[in-house]
Amino acid sequence: MLQIVHTDHAPAAIGPYSQAVRSGNTVYFSGQIPLVPATGEVVEGDIEAQARQVFENLKAVAEAAGGSLDRIVRLGLYLTDLSQFAAVNAVMQQYFTAPFPARSTIGVAALPKGVAFEADAVMVLG
Repeated sequence: MLQIVHTDHAPAAIGPYSQAVRSGNTVYFSGQIPLVPATGEVVEGDIEAQARQVFENLKAVAEAAGGSLDRIVRLGLYLTDLSQFAAVNAVMQQYFTAPFPARSTIGVAALPKGVAFEADAVMVLG
């Protein structure tokens, strides 16, 4: 049975999708961009500010699903400028501890709302 995950502590979906969907013990997260949940606006600041907001949004969705960032087993990172990879990596280490999730980092031409960073994830509970 599928369970839709929603929290007001992460941005509302800006299209026809859910923040996350739980199937059994697995939670599939939609991509999170650096939107401030209270305003729906892109966070102000550099790539580090954007990365912090994205990870805060992922954290809120993880908690709404009954888990935490420590339960994330796969993380997908999408950057419009791969030269910012080290900065995003440094912020990620503030949110995740070893053993780190499996991860891919992909350079993309553009992201919604003109942001520089997006992340999605898969989490396993139990």
